[in-house]
Amino acid sequence: MIRYALHCDRNHAFESWFQSSSAYDSQVKRKLVTCPICGSAKVDKAIMAPRIVGKKGRGRATPPPEPVAATAPEATPSAPTSLLMAQEKELRAKLKELRDHIVKNADNVGERFANEARAMHYGDKEHRPIYGEASPEEAKSLIEEGIEVSPLPTLPEDRN
Repeated sequence: MIRYALHCDRNHAFESWFQSSSAYDSQVKRKLVTCPICGSAKVDKAIMAPRIVGKKGRGRATPPPEPVAATAPEATPSAPTSLLMAQEKELRAKLKELRDHIVKNADNVGERFANEARAMHYGDKEHRPIYGEASPEEAKSLIEEGIEVSPLPTLPEDRN
């Protein structure tokens, strides 16, 4: 993961994390990186000092220096900015809504998912909405048989 100090065309400074530098480039190109203060998609990297931790210093690293952004002091917001961009929050809300709808309107068949899906596909059981658990191998086998399956969206807060 890479943390970048960023600024928009209105000189608002903020930070965000990216999987890699190419992930940053791709997201900026698709206008997915926006200023959390004004919503501008014209975002650039700000000058930032590197953070290097040696083997002996692991676990005792000093906090990184504040990013050096090309902003005037009065343009810097006094309140801390959220690392989650508005689009990410909206996407998470929609994924949660989708998952909640599936859980509310389908039967949880647990580990019997692959068998139940096959039985419905081949006409041995009446079709109904189901969800459950399947190993990657079972899911691949279902797809190869022409049985439509999709994973339930998992959100970071579900893992806590």
